Amino acid sequence: MKKEYDFSKARRGAVVASPPGKERITIRLDKDVIDWFVRQVERAGGGNYQTNINDVLKRHVAASREPLESTLRRVIREELRRAG
Repeated sequence: MKKEYDFSKARRGAVVASPPGKERITIRLDKDVIDWFVRQVERAGGGNYQTNINDVLKRHVAASREPLESTLRRVIREELRRAG
């Protein structure tokens, strides 16, 4: 190792840049929630639990924008398919 390093041209920030459309954040989630997502990835034989959390949040946001009548119709169709 060198005795002294020159950091005059150094920049702060993430070592690996986030892909376009993604933003790096810090979020606190309950341990049992994270453990559940990690177990799902393990059962699937691999993947990324953070991607799964993102997918679940996206679906929730999309469903929240769906009008109540559309939600009811969708749920009834799904239940009728299961019953039939």
